[in-house]
Amino acid sequence: MNSDTLTRGLLFLSLAVTGVPGNTAVICAFLSVAYHEGRLSAADTIVLHLASANLMVVGVRCLLEVLATFEIHNVFDDTGCKAVIFIYRTSRSLSIWLTFVLSAYQCLSVAPPGSRWAAVRALLAQYLAVLFLALWLINTSMSAAPLLFAVGARNDSRLLQNGINIEFCFLSFPSRLSRDANGAVQVGRDVVPMALMATASLVLLVFLLRHSRQVKGRRGGGARQGPSAERRAALTVITLVTLYVLFYGVDNGLWVYTLTVPQTLGSSLISDLRIFFSSLYAAVSPIVIIVSNRKVNKQLNFPEYVRGNFMKPCLNVF
Repeated sequence: MNSDTLTRGLLFLSLAVTGVPGNTAVICAFLSVAYHEGRLSAADTIVLHLASANLMVVGVRCLLEVLATFEIHNVFDDTGCKAVIFIYRTSRSLSIWLTFVLSAYQCLSVAPPGSRWAAVRALLAQYLAVLFLALWLINTSMSAAPLLFAVGARNDSRLLQNGINIEFCFLSFPSRLSRDANGAVQVGRDVVPMALMATASLVLLVFLLRHSRQVKGRRGGGARQGPSAERRAALTVITLVTLYVLFYGVDNGLWVYTLTVPQTLGSSLISDLRIFFSSLYAAVSPIVIIVSNRKVNKQLNFPEYVRGNFMKPCLNVF
């Protein structure tokens, strides 16, 4: 095994080792909350669904990549390639859209009672199951290309025409137009929720900063206080949005580069980097959930000093 292959395997192994136990712990914690309390809040339900999508990302793609890289087990024949890439693309896009839904819901949580936006928030919570179903239907239908065009890697010059090299698999499109059209759909599916999520998070951030200034004004010249809950929550929002835009921005930038190359790349390096950066978010997110969510900390029996102290509307930002 050469050094490049070893490095690739170790990187995906690090994602699997971090993401699979982390997301599994979050899912088990919320299921325990649902069992003991009889229900979950809307925000908790979204986070639970998000952790499930992230577990699919790192569990299906990263773990199988590790097994194949170290020649433990390889599922990447034609059928395996179709299944793995389809599940990965669907769960990856679900992770993006669910993060937007969570950001929007938290943004609506600061709306004053009785306002129109508070009514929208209540409506969203009431029809959350319908929204989940719609997201599944939309994202599975938009991820159908691998079911049609994914094949296992083999020595066939036809795969280098209008294809995308993904190490153990190829996405072999019938024409350059179909490849570019599929690529444009994938980029649009990512960019739209990213822009909406960033907007929702900025609205929440502005509200928190304005509220923080109002609180400071009421305190007047009293004793200096430590960092407020609002400030800590605002910093959490900034961190999450920055990480999200960074990881998926790099992913989409590399994807656009792949589409602009006239011939299929002989190396899978670009595709490996794309998968690594998009999976990195799925692997890191449980750490943020565990740190910032009191219910998860309680179920996992973390000591008090580990638990977050964010204000209630932002307890479930992630």
